[in-house]
Amino acid sequence: LIEVNGYTLEEKIEIAKRHLLPKQIEEHGISKKNIAVGKPVLETIVDEYTRESGVRGLDNRTAKVVRNRARQTKEGFLHPIVRTIIQRLLLGLFTLFLVSLIIFSSIEFLPGDFGEAVLGQAATKETVAAFRRELGLDLPAYQRYFDWVVGVVQGDFGQSFSGRASSGQDRSRSVIELIGPRLKNTLFLATMTAVIAVPLALFLGITAALYRNSIYDRVINATTLTTIATPEFFVAYILMLLLSSLYNVFPSLSGIRADMTFWDKIYVSTLPSLTLTLVIVAHMMRMTRAAIINLLASPYIEMARLKGISSSRIIVRHALPNAWAPIATVIAFNLAYLVVGVVVVEVVFTYPGIGQLMVDAVRTRDVPVVQACTVIFAGTYI
Repeated sequence: LIEVNGYTLEEKIEIAKRHLLPKQIEEHGISKKNIAVGKPVLETIVDEYTRESGVRGLDNRTAKVVRNRARQTKEGFLHPIVRTIIQRLLLGLFTLFLVSLIIFSSIEFLPGDFGEAVLGQAATKETVAAFRRELGLDLPAYQRYFDWVVGVVQGDFGQSFSGRASSGQDRSRSVIELIGPRLKNTLFLATMTAVIAVPLALFLGITAALYRNSIYDRVINATTLTTIATPEFFVAYILMLLLSSLYNVFPSLSGIRADMTFWDKIYVSTLPSLTLTLVIVAHMMRMTRAAIINLLASPYIEMARLKGISSSRIIVRHALPNAWAPIATVIAFNLAYLVVGVVVVEVVFTYPGIGQLMVDAVRTRDVPVVQACTVIFAGTYI
């Protein structure tokens, strides 16, 4: 029992007080009242007791204490949950680093050049070279990547290329200044969709599990499978045709502005929100139904049925709390998708979000904006 040597005197005495048999303490003439006085004697007892018997000779509770002490000595004194969180954070940072490297490399291989796009084909090579030097595009790729990463760590995504003119005028703005309002709009749309989609998915999943194999269950499953298999842009155009063109209920273009009232923003964002709701409800509903049905064969569910508890109460009070782990995972994944996967929906409805901004930046070769948007998307998923 080598690890026992790592105990301090006070810890050994504490083990003796809690775990050694009272008979052994009494044989050495030590009582609970004068136990502090007999520290040298108690230390001898603990050393001899652990040296001769080892872990196998200890009672279960003492052996568990000794093993935990040895494990802490080997792995450190961090709580397992804290250690897991730190490991996940470090893994997330490493993944984000790899993603940023892939993003930067992909943008480097994009055809075309911003300097040539702004100056035109009639510009001379010297003029294009001077313009690239002004933007810092003449530096080596590794140096530009290092400068970009250092700026991102400091919260500086750089200056946008938009606003740079061939005349030399610089009306460009910082990337954060461009992304801020757009990200706020995307988060508004994501929140609005989540408020509708999550309760609806839970309700449909619970009721489908409650009335399993019924007509209601089959209709819900067929509908969700259809929405999963249908592309987002097709769902968006169908809703636009029905609720905007044929029946003028909602506007087809979601031109949300900062000066709008809260209810005007909701009205304008209804069609994009409905499109995203139809897409993500299917995943969450099917996972809720599958998780609950999987638990209905458990022994404690059978016992609840034998007690005469109603099926709805069994699902809500007994099955649903134990099915939260897979359901919560799918909900978190779909909530991240509401921020990352809105690019197509925002483009279709011309919604001024971060997805629309990234598409516009790719079209104009605005490299700093594209990099910032993709890093935000990757960070949201990670």
